[in-house]
Amino acid sequence: MEHSNPLLQGLSGQKFITIGEIMLRLTPPNYGKIRVANSFEASYGGSEANIALALANLGVDSTFFTVVPNNSLGKSAIRMLRSNDVHCTPVILSSPEETPTHRLGTYYLETGYGIRPSKVTYDRQHSAITEYDFSKVDLDALLEGFDWLHLSGITPALSPSCAQFILDCLIKAREKGLTVSFDGNFRSKLWTWEQARDFCTQCLPYVDVLLGIEPYHLWRDEADHGQGDWKDGVPLQPSYEQQDEVFQHFVERFSNLKCIARHVRYAHSGSENSLMAYMWYQGHTFESKLFTFNILDRVGGGDAFASGLIYAMMHNYKPMDMVNFAIASSVIKHTIHGDGNITDDVTSIRNLMNMNYDIKR
Repeated sequence: MEHSNPLLQGLSGQKFITIGEIMLRLTPPNYGKIRVANSFEASYGGSEANIALALANLGVDSTFFTVVPNNSLGKSAIRMLRSNDVHCTPVILSSPEETPTHRLGTYYLETGYGIRPSKVTYDRQHSAITEYDFSKVDLDALLEGFDWLHLSGITPALSPSCAQFILDCLIKAREKGLTVSFDGNFRSKLWTWEQARDFCTQCLPYVDVLLGIEPYHLWRDEADHGQGDWKDGVPLQPSYEQQDEVFQHFVERFSNLKCIARHVRYAHSGSENSLMAYMWYQGHTFESKLFTFNILDRVGGGDAFASGLIYAMMHNYKPMDMVNFAIASSVIKHTIHGDGNITDDVTSIRNLMNMNYDIKR
């Protein structure tokens, strides 16, 4: 496979770091409902942690920073990451004095089946990461020696202190010359789309690789007085022309953006979906293949797309290979239990991305 990525030419040995919350996930077995469950399967996950885990399994030197309580749950979550070759040296194990509630965030997942969709219930308020005083963190030391920083729109939605910390990390990463990827990752249960949009507006000048573009992630533009203009009516499943227009508006406003990518989901049922992706890179919009597949576990599919794209960029894939590797990574994740894409065989992803699929939607 030829490689032609000038953004990261010759940097396949990069050191990667990401920052966010890791949570305990509790799932009733056998597609059960929470209200009648008498047992739960326990695992750990979270958007940024999922990406660190996926990249580490693919052989990338990957580090995760978070704050967890210094108790058995916090240590168990970090142990899981370490067992997947994620470096966790900078992780803070907080004391009850530092984070009074002293808890690990939790979420409950009802796995969908057939016509019944999946359902998530969060229990993450006042988790350790939301209560920690980030003024204690030396950002120069935290980011020293790394080449790539990944952040998302989930962590800043947790608390004002988390939002300020993420913005500070973006600014420091730009000062230190790191490549920065950012996934908007809107969560309506954490904040409104107006809040998400306003925060993303602050972040975009510091981002190189932008992921997860959807209508509610468009920036605030004071010049249009809130009328939206071209922003109104952008569908969740856009055509090539519609998505290309969105990409063009982004790069016209933010010339620092080097790559923009998003996956598009077609939900035929809770058990069968189709996925494809669009990517803007080097002045062109690329469209991936479309994959239709059965779902074992949907959670983390977007994170697998992001990690696949980051891996492909780090290894200088050609543009069409980049977007197809990313979407194939997401498809494979849907066949794996848990939040993280534990695929450690790059060849299996390449084989999938090279298969012929019917592109009719």
